[in-house]
Amino acid sequence: MIALSFQQCSLFSAAGFTSQGQPTKEVRGSLTAVDVSEEIVDHSVWDNLLKKHVGKDGLVDYKGFQLDQPGLRSYLDMLSKTQPTENWSVEELLAYYINTYNAYTVQLILDNYPVKSIKDINASWTRGIVPVGSKNLSLGGIENGILRKMNEPRIHFAINCASYSCPKLLNEAFTASKMEEQLEQVTKEFINSDKNEINASNPRLSSIFDWYKKDFVVNGEVDVIGYINRYSKTKINRSATVDFKNYDWNLNEKQ
Repeated sequence: MIALSFQQCSLFSAAGFTSQGQPTKEVRGSLTAVDVSEEIVDHSVWDNLLKKHVGKDGLVDYKGFQLDQPGLRSYLDMLSKTQPTENWSVEELLAYYINTYNAYTVQLILDNYPVKSIKDINASWTRGIVPVGSKNLSLGGIENGILRKMNEPRIHFAINCASYSCPKLLNEAFTASKMEEQLEQVTKEFINSDKNEINASNPRLSSIFDWYKKDFVVNGEVDVIGYINRYSKTKINRSATVDFKNYDWNLNEKQ
């Protein structure tokens, strides 16, 4: 597990911590619900595809997605031609980058399908496969260079890396009008799911809480247990011995 964690952290570091000039804004407090009529980007095509091809359990019908390639590619083209600006609200930026990450991850799987794991795809997180304006972003760059810099740890439960141990792919698009509600939903669901084994004295947590522990801050201090206790039905003691579960990188495919 130590070797895997080191390998994974090295991989994510290589994936880039620069925003490549993309606008980022820090989340400060609760997010504000943007009026639907004022949303800048229309994510309805992605929303329809998710509702059609992703179950409530987050498992993905990739064969079904293959049949809807024209719709997915049309959505990806729209994202790539839509250049985020500093004038966008933090909610709009979060919706754009989260949906971009998730949609391009699905497309990456389809481009290499059939595949057993995203880790079987060469440089899956480090290649610049996401054209935005004049830049080519990588999935790792979107995660580390943009989303993680927005001071919103709940993004870890919103983006999906096409694997069983990942937080599930939500079967609806993230939108600026529902961002606070959606981030609360996915965080609560993931923490209380079987991706963690939570008890008071010896919890076994998802490796996400190990790889990204610095992101989980409570009252200005890194505090993974405190963060989990905000959402967990079972509270973890401060003196608990914490272990981390092995990560299952098998494809999150609906059988």
